[in-house]
Amino acid sequence: MNTGAGFGLGLGFGLTPTSVIQVTNLSSAVTSEQMRTLFSFLGEIEELRLYPPDNAPLAFSSKVCYVKFRDPSSVGVAQHLTNTVFIDRALIVVPCAEDD
Repeated sequence: MNTGAGFGLGLGFGLTPTSVIQVTNLSSAVTSEQMRTLFSFLGEIEELRLYPPDNAPLAFSSKVCYVKFRDPSSVGVAQHLTNTVFIDRALIVVPCAEDD
């Protein structure tokens, strides 16, 4: 008998479910508003951070984004966006430990 409690089923990550994803291989042209719009279709966003931020004075070749959803089940859905081309690059979406 498996209740699934504490196993992070469907997330493909560790033993405990997480509410955070890391999105890499982002175009340098992407904005936090674009990322919020894209991922808001998958679940309610509690927090979103884009590095480097939109107002960074230096140019970077790529960016990384962390999205924290209210519901951990949104993480599994978000992973299906891996290899989806957004602007000019294929996204890489992976679960991320909330303590990191």
